[in-house]
Amino acid sequence: MLLEVTDITKSFGPVQALRGVSLALRPGSVHAVLGENGAGKSTLMKVISGVFPPSSGEIRVGGAPVSWHQAEQARAAGVSTIFQEFILLPNLSVAENLFLGREPRNRLGLIDRPRMREESRRILARVGLDLNPDVLTGSLRVAEQQMVEIAKGVMRDARIFVFDEPTAALGDREAAQLFALIRQLRTEGKGVLYISHRLPELFDLCDEVTVLKDGQYAGHFLMKDTGPEELVTTMVGRRLDQLYPQRPAPATGVPLLELRAVKVEGLAGPVNLSVGRNEIVGLAGLEGQGQIEITRAIYEGHTLEAGEILFDGKAFDHSGPTGGIAAGIGLIPEDRKADGLFLPLSVARNISAGLLPGLGLGRSAPQPKAEIEAQVRRLRIRLRDTGQTIGELSGGNQQKALLARWLVRGVRLLICEEPTRGVDIGAKSEIYAILRELADSGVPVLVTSRELPELIGLCDRIVVVRDGATVAEIPGTEATEERIMAAAIRGGQR
Repeated sequence: MLLEVTDITKSFGPVQALRGVSLALRPGSVHAVLGENGAGKSTLMKVISGVFPPSSGEIRVGGAPVSWHQAEQARAAGVSTIFQEFILLPNLSVAENLFLGREPRNRLGLIDRPRMREESRRILARVGLDLNPDVLTGSLRVAEQQMVEIAKGVMRDARIFVFDEPTAALGDREAAQLFALIRQLRTEGKGVLYISHRLPELFDLCDEVTVLKDGQYAGHFLMKDTGPEELVTTMVGRRLDQLYPQRPAPATGVPLLELRAVKVEGLAGPVNLSVGRNEIVGLAGLEGQGQIEITRAIYEGHTLEAGEILFDGKAFDHSGPTGGIAAGIGLIPEDRKADGLFLPLSVARNISAGLLPGLGLGRSAPQPKAEIEAQVRRLRIRLRDTGQTIGELSGGNQQKALLARWLVRGVRLLICEEPTRGVDIGAKSEIYAILRELADSGVPVLVTSRELPELIGLCDRIVVVRDGATVAEIPGTEATEERIMAAAIRGGQR
């Protein structure tokens, strides 16, 4: 075996994050690690990567026992980890990030920047990324930053690669490039540990899977001998067909939101879109076709070049997010850590931040303790208490905290960009149920997602976007991936 993890436990004070977990990684294989948020997947990967020493148990690499107390020891032994959270400095160039801490030197002892650029181009090409190595990392799209993070991980001469949710921020094109890279690593005899909540890519990419539940080993399966139903049942204790809530009857009446032949800067248009008062409406399309520009035009308010936006039957013209919030619109952004959360602050302060707009400068947001705790219970946010730092929560619980922010404020329309990005299947089901409950109560939801099955399972209607214009509208009950993709590529009928 390339890697053997036997009977690993890991405790943080009284909390036991891992209890007797075992796993074996073969050379030339891709081994998935599956489980809900909080199941112990990331903790196990950090033990393997040397970030955390195990409380007990044994790790063997190539048959030899190892004892790591810091990540550098694991890297020296041939373990390279690509974590879900970016470890990139936005004010440095791509090349400077790739070589940070190990910059090549010339004969004079100075940093050899021409060599850095040359080697950066080579490794970027290996992951299918056509980027200028001198560009600032902070100017890149989220998907491009993720690919730079992956390039940084695979440029090391490692035997074992750990990928923690690598496709959470990737579009289809970047994901395909990543899969080609992982298959190449497998061909070279490397071992790959792969964490993802996206079951289709596990069956496409992985050879076997270990399932964790509540910090314990729950099962091991060869991918060729199992199916999604068995894996979901092992992981969360319920069937896959229970993932999405039941749709109500089609909405009728005057829409809450209407976009009529809208064109704004960065959005060629025309965009025609309506959201009924009890609806969940999805925006679909290929990566970067204008979905996010539409949601931001609604929330942030952009100068219209043509058309009109109506909210509750009235012309809606505002400048900046404060106008959108004042009208009753809430936004859960696609990158919750960069654009939605205040990571050093408590859960309570993050939830109450939705009450800040409209207050004068220098004033703190009120913190209605009873209402915050009521939403925490309602959304089943798993935490120690509301004073806990939000950065310590799992992705699913962070996403629920953002939902709580807008529920405490009392929004009339909720926009969710990638509502379940980096969220496990169990938490996805809970979030879907919350969004449906909101829509049923008269708070409609506008959703963007890279995952077509999510849009098909969740939405009442799906509007397809192509080249900055809406080109098709499909009822959720009639939508298929093939029909959506046909409209996204060729256009369609409304």
